[in-house]
Amino acid sequence: MSIALIGRRPVVAPEDLIAGLKPPPHFGRASFETYRPDPAHPSQAAALAAVRDFAAPHLRRLRSRRGPGVGLYLDGGFGVGKTHLLASLAHALGPSRAVFGTFVEYTNLVGALGFIAAREALSGFAVVCIDEFELDDPGDTLIMARLMRELTDAGVCVAATSNTLPDALGEGRFAADDFQREIQAVARVFTTQRIDGPDYRHRGDLSFPPPAAEALVASVAEAPRGALAEWTALLEDLTQVHPSRYGAYIDGVAALALTDVAPLDDQNQALRLVALVDRLYDRDAVVVASGASLDAVFSPDMLRGGYRKKYLRCLSRLESMAHAALEHTRPV
Repeated sequence: MSIALIGRRPVVAPEDLIAGLKPPPHFGRASFETYRPDPAHPSQAAALAAVRDFAAPHLRRLRSRRGPGVGLYLDGGFGVGKTHLLASLAHALGPSRAVFGTFVEYTNLVGALGFIAAREALSGFAVVCIDEFELDDPGDTLIMARLMRELTDAGVCVAATSNTLPDALGEGRFAADDFQREIQAVARVFTTQRIDGPDYRHRGDLSFPPPAAEALVASVAEAPRGALAEWTALLEDLTQVHPSRYGAYIDGVAALALTDVAPLDDQNQALRLVALVDRLYDRDAVVVASGASLDAVFSPDMLRGGYRKKYLRCLSRLESMAHAALEHTRPV
């Protein structure tokens, strides 16, 4: 019997939010040793060395409070190993000295605990790792600029990944010019390490499997830890769940079967889908879909707009999970 996904309303206790700040299952075994730099792109080896160097003082001794914290910012396209390196850093330091979470998980932490309590909780760590750092709205800009400033003032170091250089955060999403002071405050925290290269998930153009036949959808839905969801119903249901709880929303789901997929015409729906896909990918779930091809869910206007990099990363991850589903269901 498939897992009933629609209608789930997970509740995550505030104290569990800190405990949950650790690398997701997809990067559960990531390490510096398992990162494989592409020789054709020397910046990857340079990034590995930079993260190792960033970790070294914390591996030798406990963090000193005598000076301000420093920041390392891994900038590059999707699929070049930024998250792998960030997760490797968190694993190397261990859960007592490092926390790991996505940008939205940290903003939700502030919302759940309040700014002061969240800052105090994070101040107990030597390094705060922030994956997918982005400033999508003015409120997040103000919160994260202040949090970064106060954490580093307290001696906490910060490591982050993003597809956008720190002094360009927010561009194309809101009136970034009105928040340049806050954006520049974030940028001053970091030393930037650029990582070049193609997306390792496909090393070329995206190539999605064709829409799934009814029999394949049913097979995936009825598999152990499988879930079935109609596209429109799922998108509507996501409006009732905060994105920070999407991980709990899909708890236990290893395979998601989607029916009647159709292109999106609403930016809010598209961003909620991005957040859901990120959590599915983190958990090594697989996805099959009937209806429209998954590579058509974002409109051309969306792929030209301010969230273009988010949508392209989402498509890359969807393609990876769709191909994994075929391997998952292939007879042995």
